[in-house]
Amino acid sequence: MSTPPFVRLPGCARAERVVTGRGEFAALRAEPDGPVRGSALLVPGFTGSKEDFIGLLEPLAAAGYRVTAVDQRGQYETGGPDDPEAYTVGALGADVRALTEVLAADGGPLHLLGHSFGGQVVREAVIAAAAQGPLPWRSLTLVSTGPGAIDPAEAARTKLLLDALQVLGLEEIWQVMRQMEADSGQPRPRLDPAVAAFLHRRWVAGVPRALSVTGGHLIAAPDRVDELAAATAGLPVLVLSGVRDYAWPVPEQTAMAERLGARRVVVADAGHSPNAEKPAETAAALAAFWA
Repeated sequence: MSTPPFVRLPGCARAERVVTGRGEFAALRAEPDGPVRGSALLVPGFTGSKEDFIGLLEPLAAAGYRVTAVDQRGQYETGGPDDPEAYTVGALGADVRALTEVLAADGGPLHLLGHSFGGQVVREAVIAAAAQGPLPWRSLTLVSTGPGAIDPAEAARTKLLLDALQVLGLEEIWQVMRQMEADSGQPRPRLDPAVAAFLHRRWVAGVPRALSVTGGHLIAAPDRVDELAAATAGLPVLVLSGVRDYAWPVPEQTAMAERLGARRVVVADAGHSPNAEKPAETAAALAAFWA
């Protein structure tokens, strides 16, 4: 899971709920002090939340962008039902389109970004939107995501989680994960107590059914890159990643960018979550692309 560098909101941002035709979504929203150059909708990945983008809010607002980062349905403060159909990529993509409709009403260009599993959700949203008419976004950014299923080693770890969800609650799974980390003998980074408490709070607030369905998708996700390439003809696309990635190999992401005809950015010294690990560098790359 992504670990935000901090959890205290910068002065430019506030927490709120975005009301759409498909329900309410918890969000962090940042506003520029000066002229607004555009807006952005940021969609997090598996086991993630809007806080995965907290380090981007201030630098993107300073660059003139109104930013909205959301919890997807089933994540942290958005919540959701115990209904597997609510968490298919098609349903989550429809949520993104509903959020887009609300945010586009603010006027100006709207940029769409998805991280990890969120990248496959926004892909679904774009493909579905293209079938109905002109796309409502000015650009698409895929961060640390891949063309299809996750790497086999990561798929095996995800399968362990799915098996555990059949017999254990989220608090029990959290304690098992912490014990496994302690037993691994690997050095663990020292976290700010507020960040550590947040990670625990976010984990137990998730909807188990959402984890089961979205985790199952990641293990067996189809390659829809060619469909996305057709849907985004004429739309600027950016594929951004760190220099290493446990979920999708970096060369696989580069090949996906080539298939999409996309701009490619690799953030130095970053792993699967450059948005959280290197927020200043990631924000600079995003602002340059959006401009």
